[in-house]
Amino acid sequence: MSFAKLEFFNPFSRSIKDRTAYKLLFSALENGNVGSVFEASSGNTAIALASLSNVLGVKFRAYLPRPTPKATRVLLGVLGAEVVLTDFETIDREMVEFVREEAGRSGALNLNQYENENNFLAHRETGREIAEQLESIGKRPDLLIAGVGTSGHIAGIGSYLKERYGTRVVGVVPAKGERIPGIKGLDTGPKWISYVDEVVEVTLEEAIAGVREVARLNGILVGLSSGAVYRAMKELKPEGTTVLIFPDDGFKYVEIFERFS
Repeated sequence: MSFAKLEFFNPFSRSIKDRTAYKLLFSALENGNVGSVFEASSGNTAIALASLSNVLGVKFRAYLPRPTPKATRVLLGVLGAEVVLTDFETIDREMVEFVREEAGRSGALNLNQYENENNFLAHRETGREIAEQLESIGKRPDLLIAGVGTSGHIAGIGSYLKERYGTRVVGVVPAKGERIPGIKGLDTGPKWISYVDEVVEVTLEEAIAGVREVARLNGILVGLSSGAVYRAMKELKPEGTTVLIFPDDGFKYVEIFERFS
């Protein structure tokens, strides 16, 4: 039996990245005043930080890789964030270092979700939530399937479930030469990948097929990384209780869906 954690119920970015942004930003505020924040993001973290920055009176600048969906750029503009569209094809170590240097030159804070331990810690709490939800119906998770981006959410959730139940953790990444918003290949060097037991590769076309199948079976419009996670589950055909992490909904990806319609 499989259960999906629907993270698009989070209010700011309608994604799991609300948890990351909240933990990163409030931990920084506890350590002193924060005037401006610069962050590299391909979408949801930037939207979450832009929203929270408005609430807290913090200036926010988002550095985006070149292929970032237009919808993300438009939404950041609505939120009033400063947007820098870079020439980087993906967020790798080089881009992370570039943004860190930009922040240093401007006297801004770079939260650096790719290396900041608070990213990992934020999702330990998600793991606790999942444990409580499953135990309330008499279930224990045998397998967790989630996308690999920064690796913060798969590792944070996975580490908690491993410690409590011995849960196996499977990460989902784009197949070689493919780009799927929200997940990245292992060549980008995700910090917490050691918590992942196995990796499954999925193409963009397979991820879109997964989105369609979830929509037509369950009436839920999930995002592309969620579609990829669903397709990985179909490939693995797991037994026992499986938890799928659906990080966001599908509304930011209409342009991509249209290309495959």
